[in-house]
Amino acid sequence: MSEEEEKGFVFKDRRKLSQAEEESPKEKAPREEPPRAAEETREAPPYPPLPEVNFSTFVVSLSTEILFHLGEIPHPESGERQKNLPLAKHAIDTLAMLQEKTRGNLTEEEMKLMESMLYDLRMCFIRTS
Repeated sequence: MSEEEEKGFVFKDRRKLSQAEEESPKEKAPREEPPRAAEETREAPPYPPLPEVNFSTFVVSLSTEILFHLGEIPHPESGERQKNLPLAKHAIDTLAMLQEKTRGNLTEEEMKLMESMLYDLRMCFIRTS
């Protein structure tokens, strides 16, 4: 075997050694950016302001998810109504568990909201299934 074959791998350090090397004329040439697609140049529409994060908005959010799984609310992109009763039941059970775990810690308004939402969602589930 020759000496070159015995060496194995050869590593070359290509890092810059000094700031002067970083500012070399080769590096100062402006970089060309790839052309952007027409869609990328448009600004995204502003989102509407989000509601305050509190217990009531959380319960309403879960309720909306349940109505979606019950097929009461159409899919936002396709417009189709899709039913997934196991997911709807799971979310209703989650809301019921939340009601049990928060018992005694809710305001009267939050307690009424939780009770009425659960009742309405359970009745909707029965009608749907």
